[in-house]
Amino acid sequence: MNIENIKNALCSTPSMATAMGIEFLSTPEADTCQAVMAVGDNTCQPFGVLNGGASLALAENLAGIGSLSLCPDKRCMGISVSGQHVKAAPKGETVTATATIVHRGKTLHTWRVDIRDSRGDLVSTVSVTNIIIDPEKK
Repeated sequence: MNIENIKNALCSTPSMATAMGIEFLSTPEADTCQAVMAVGDNTCQPFGVLNGGASLALAENLAGIGSLSLCPDKRCMGISVSGQHVKAAPKGETVTATATIVHRGKTLHTWRVDIRDSRGDLVSTVSVTNIIIDPEKK
């Protein structure tokens, strides 16, 4: 999935994604996109591991970019985010999120986002549902 145009437009202004240091990546697959994020001070719990909320934010941001790339003339917003955290990722680690669309309807997209550490071990798996709406006409 080529997300370069969407990524450049959205990441040029301050946002949660830029604050968290998320880097979005295009993939050769038409139904998949990726992002990488360092586990650091701005994404860690006080215990020195990746915060579950940061994982969910990473997943929702990535799924949103994916939906926007599939529907560039629409507004795509997360309406449900649910995740399971299965392994801790310590500070200093880099995680890679891979989002794959599992439902592409006219008004709803559902994505599965797997977040893995640098060894390829699953850290979290997240389901994200985005609503797809027409922009407001003025």
